[in-house]
Amino acid sequence: MACSPKPTRRRFLLGIALYLAFGSLAGAEENPWQALRSGTAVGLLRHATAPGIGDPAHFRLDDCATQRNLSEAGRQQARAIGVAFRRNGITRARVLSSRWCRCLETARLLDLGPVEPFAPLDSFFADRERASPQTAALQAFLSRPYTGPPRVLVTHQVNITALTNVVPRSGELIVAQPLADGRVRVIGRLELGGVPAEPGAESP
Repeated sequence: MACSPKPTRRRFLLGIALYLAFGSLAGAEENPWQALRSGTAVGLLRHATAPGIGDPAHFRLDDCATQRNLSEAGRQQARAIGVAFRRNGITRARVLSSRWCRCLETARLLDLGPVEPFAPLDSFFADRERASPQTAALQAFLSRPYTGPPRVLVTHQVNITALTNVVPRSGELIVAQPLADGRVRVIGRLELGGVPAEPGAESP
């Protein structure tokens, strides 16, 4: 009559089975840079440091002088973010940006390719009624099948938070995988610029 395995041996065999089934998942967190390079994820970048809150009362979209703009530290931060992309194997990207000057300047200073102004990335900080339709438009855009270079979307805190529930710092990159239903799954958060936040910089 065959003896049943001893309890210690049973526990050992069970441990091996669980490891084979789930162990690789536990230690295999996705690499955000690899996800970006492969095109399975997009980079949602909050514009670089631009001290202040919102925009002046006389704001005009076509006049940067009426807007809150990048500081010199913010410009250095944006350049450093571009360097971080290149060091991680992304030398060219499809770069889309809010039409706000601080986002367009951030996007250009990345030096990853031509910048495409994209209205769904515009700030709705001053008009929260635009939050739902703009976020829906962005979700629809991201849910479409895509083949091409890595995508970097330069936008504002309110837009990123509406899409991901993450509140990013100035210059922070949120790496997210678009899902078929329009939602996104956050893979990682990367602070790349190495520039300390200036007083008043942590605003939309």
